[in-house]
Amino acid sequence: MDWGLVFSAVNVIALIAWVFLIAFPRWPALLSAVLYMGVGLLCLIYAATLIAVLSGVLPAGEGGADFTSIEGVRSIFASDVGVTIGWTHYLAFDLFVGLWIARDADAKFFSRLLQAPILLATFMAGPLGLFVWLLIRERRARARGRFQ
Repeated sequence: MDWGLVFSAVNVIALIAWVFLIAFPRWPALLSAVLYMGVGLLCLIYAATLIAVLSGVLPAGEGGADFTSIEGVRSIFASDVGVTIGWTHYLAFDLFVGLWIARDADAKFFSRLLQAPILLATFMAGPLGLFVWLLIRERRARARGRFQ
C-alpha cells in the first residue's frame, strides 16, 4: 500500500473540512458534512487501518503494535503505516474538537472573527486551541453569572 498517498489523502480531507468550518456559513448541512464526511471519514480510515495492523494484516513496525512502552510506541511511529495511523488520529480528533468549538461558540454568540484564530490554533495545535477556547468560554460564563 502507498502510505504516502493515504497520508496525503487524509490531509486533504481534513484541510477541506477545516476550510469549510472556518470560512463558510455554518448551515446545518455544512456542519453535518464536516461531521460525517470529515470527522467520520477520517475515523473510518483510522479504524480500518488500525484494525488491519492489530490483526496482523498490515505490518506495524519492527516490534509490532506495542503501546505499553515508549520504545514500542516509537517502533510503531517508525513505520509509514504507524505515522499514517497516528496522524489520522490527530486529524480526526482535532477536527471534531474544532467542530464542537464552532458550534459552542455560535450558540454562545461569539463572533466569527474571535472564533477564527481559535479554530486555526485548534487546527495547527489541537489542545492549544481547545485550551484557549475553554479559557474564553469560562470567562464569559462567569461574567454572565452562569455556566452553559
